[in-house]
Amino acid sequence: MATHHTPAQWNNFVAALRQSVKPATGCTEPISLALAAAKAAACLSAAPTQIRCYVSPNLMKNGLGVTVPGTGMTGLPVAAALGAIGGQPDAGLNVLCGVTADDIAAGKAFLASGAVSVEIKEPCSHVLYSEATVYSGDDQATVTICGDHTHVTEISHNGTIIYQDDAITHQGGSDNPFADACARDIYDFATQAPVSMINFMRQAADLNDALAREGMSNPYGLQIGRSLEKQRERGLLSKDLLSDIMIRTSSASDARMGGAQLPAMSNSGSGNQGIAATQPVVVVAEYLQADEEQLIRALTLSHLMAIYIHSQFPPLSALCAATTASMGAAAGIAWLFEGKYEPVAMAISSMIGDITGIICDGASNSCAMKVSSGVSAAYKAVLMAMNQQCVGGNDGIVCTDVDKSIANLCALASLSMQHTDVQIIEIMANKAKSA
Repeated sequence: MATHHTPAQWNNFVAALRQSVKPATGCTEPISLALAAAKAAACLSAAPTQIRCYVSPNLMKNGLGVTVPGTGMTGLPVAAALGAIGGQPDAGLNVLCGVTADDIAAGKAFLASGAVSVEIKEPCSHVLYSEATVYSGDDQATVTICGDHTHVTEISHNGTIIYQDDAITHQGGSDNPFADACARDIYDFATQAPVSMINFMRQAADLNDALAREGMSNPYGLQIGRSLEKQRERGLLSKDLLSDIMIRTSSASDARMGGAQLPAMSNSGSGNQGIAATQPVVVVAEYLQADEEQLIRALTLSHLMAIYIHSQFPPLSALCAATTASMGAAAGIAWLFEGKYEPVAMAISSMIGDITGIICDGASNSCAMKVSSGVSAAYKAVLMAMNQQCVGGNDGIVCTDVDKSIANLCALASLSMQHTDVQIIEIMANKAKSA
């Protein structure tokens, strides 16, 4: 049941958006390790001579197959090397935004020398964990990031702890902005809050659309967007709003995962989630010739709904969160078309009944495929809602109340899919050993 909004609740929603919707250059798991390495290197007075890193199994999973921006190389070791040599330690998820060609060449040479190691930390109770120790001769510094991609929990220099923060920063607990909120509250905020409170969301469209154009202009990753466009030109795919959504969203993901040196506007620590929550809304807004305020409100609804859903399961899991971010996009699109809450709830419910269970098997070029599937499902769900149709409360894990449906979906990600995650990581580890 919706609660009457308070100024505090709306302020909490703004804070959640500012915390979870941030520019990020490169896939955020390798970038998290690059940030740890950059901060450790900043503690030293001379150039690095060795780097030793430990990461959680989930961070390893998401770092194996993704291209590090500007390098043409995949994996966590190159991210750590580049972070230590050319990273900006105070730039957060944009730690690699300013690396030069010389930095990249030096990082690759450093890596080739065998001076970088990355191992899984065992045991590790944290889903998101990265630890980098950077050496310069006898001088050494260690930085630990935990709970959130940029949350530094400890810095030590030559064995002396110089900074420590054990607080958990990801959503949950008493400071959870959604503790007393529901989907209707998020809708009301996005559609009623003064535009001045949320106009910063416009940047999501600017950044992610620029990334889409880059992905269409150059061959990145699996070239999903370019492939779909080529087949559309051949007449094998219709030139319509759905194909526009798929092409412009997947091309942004192509560039993102293929190593483009452009920032994505992320959501919940993921560039792909940010892309999935942004691009379908941008495409539909253009189609409808929506004004600036409508675009900002639709983006706010999409991103905040995505954050609300993702706050109910671990930051890294076996559930592909591009699909839950696409549920946010469905909300934004439904509002643009219909201008009321009921189709928003119906579209989300239909998506939960449709694509629930798509696995996350690590960050890689294939993420663009999952992003494409998620946003196409979002559009289909909106079309159903516009016809007053949705997956009903008697079907599977879907309930009549959309918030209960979301809770059921997140329970799968938080509980039973933990076992799926273990199996996925084991499969990927065996692949790496046999390669």
